[in-house]
Parts: sequence; structure tokens; C-alpha cells
Amino acid sequence: MFAVIKTGGKQYRVAANDVIKVEKLAGNAGDIIEIAEVLAVGEGENAEIGAPFVSGAIVTAEVVEHGRAKTVIAFKKRRRQNSRRARGNRQHNTTLRISEILTGGAKPSKAAAAKADAADDKPAKKAAPKKAEAVAEAE
Repeated sequence: MFAVIKTGGKQYRVAANDVIKVEKLAGNAGDIIEIAEVLAVGEGENAEIGAPFVSGAIVTAEVVEHGRAKTVIAFKKRRRQNSRRARGNRQHNTTLRISEILTGGAKPSKAAAAKADAADDKPAKKAAPKKAEAVAEAE
């Protein structure tokens, strides 16, 4: 079964266990997110097309990591004017692993829900001071 989802102004065709890179989304690595903007869902002739979204369809995904894309250079030059400008941009993105494609108002599986609850129960780690790390490495 596949689904067509909309996130970050783009559309993605996904299936279970697919790994995709999308525009940056809120959430930490390991969090489970639900994408409700499902444009199409199904398989072959049984595919259901939404107008604009399929009602009751949800795609759940796990945030694998946050990162940045390769640098895109915007270079402008005006010939014979001794004028040129180069700018670079690195877009933020999020890597997602698609867990489930749910239809008919179904709820996410207990494994995904338990994983989300376990992530909420973890205490936040305190960052060690930089000086202490440098001294420890020197010894």
C-alpha cells in the first residue's frame, strides 16, 4: 500500500518503511509524528484520491535525524562591470522513516504509541562544560 502525503509544500509518494528527507519538522530524533495531509492512499485500482485530502487517512513516521542539505550556490555576475556576488544556502531538513499508513480513522499501533510515550519519559541530559571535556581529552 502506498500513500501520497503533503509536507513542506511538496508531495511525496511513500510506503511503509520508506526513508525520506523532507523540509524541517518539529520534533526530536526518535519522536513519532502523524501526517494528516494525505492526498491519495491505496494500491492499484483500489487507490482512493482525496478532494483535497483523504478523510480518515493518517501516515505515521519516526523522526530519524535532523540535518542540512548540500550548499546551493547563488552566483550573479555582470560582465565587464567588475561585479559579481556569490551566496550559499544550506536548507534544513528532517529524515523520516514511514511507520504505518492508516485509513478509515484507525489509530496508530501500540508499538508506535509506546515508543512515543517512552521518548516522553526520558529525562533530559545535561551538557557537560566544554572546558571539562578538553581537560579530560588532554589527560
